[in-house]
Amino acid sequence: MTGSITLPSPAKLNLFLHIIGQRPDGYHELQTLFQFLDYGDDITLTLTPERPGVRLETPIPGVPDGDNLIIKAALALTKKAPGELSGVSIAIKKRLPMGGGLGGGSSNAATTLLGLNHLWRLNLGLDELAEMGLSLGADVPVFVRGHAAFGEGVGEKLTPAHPPEDWFLVLKPDCTINTGKIFSAQGLTRDTPRIRIAPAFEGDASRYRNDCEDVVRRLYPEVNTSMEWLTQFGPARLTGTGACIFGRFPTESATRIIWESKPSGIVGFVAKGVNVSPLHQKLAELK
Repeated sequence: MTGSITLPSPAKLNLFLHIIGQRPDGYHELQTLFQFLDYGDDITLTLTPERPGVRLETPIPGVPDGDNLIIKAALALTKKAPGELSGVSIAIKKRLPMGGGLGGGSSNAATTLLGLNHLWRLNLGLDELAEMGLSLGADVPVFVRGHAAFGEGVGEKLTPAHPPEDWFLVLKPDCTINTGKIFSAQGLTRDTPRIRIAPAFEGDASRYRNDCEDVVRRLYPEVNTSMEWLTQFGPARLTGTGACIFGRFPTESATRIIWESKPSGIVGFVAKGVNVSPLHQKLAELK
């Protein structure tokens, strides 16, 4: 068996993130709205029948192979094979910032799972792949399933959603957020009232928020500075626990005009929100 495919590994945004409680095991109960962006990394998977095993040809700085979700995903999939599999070489073109709240590592894992399921012809369904993904990280299932979704639990209980496919300006302040530090902060809101699914997608988006935002802005001045700049042009919000923030706009041209006015030193990108993951769009073309 031979073959090579290059697949997108898109970013996600948490359009809102509410913390509604804390479980006895210490994990927080969340309600959130996931949407994908037409922007992200690219992963190339190449079968190597002459060389067994899983090899990552482009290691990610600061991430040992033993901690890399790409390798973990590939190795988890090998355990589902009924027989011997071809080796695989994996290369990644990295665009998404590390630790930005855009789900880069989780997206990479999902792309690896779905891509190798296709190349190795394992024919595993999305339910099984999503369950495998959850063992790798709470955000992996939404990337595996590939549709914008209302997430509950730790983010793994997913209900498909259809938020407006607007344009986004995403900024990455020059800092790295410690997620554990945010979730253990004294001032973190942990009792936001639970919302029903339907109202989560109706009415004024400003009714919803990211409960981590106030703590992050207080602890990381770089986030606060970027947020103050972006808020000049409309509501700005943190995604996940950050450090990335985003503003939502109706057209690409309006978004790019604002992007061109950014102060020097600000890093980011312009992208369109999409409700079907670019990964799933690409895989559909390959069938």
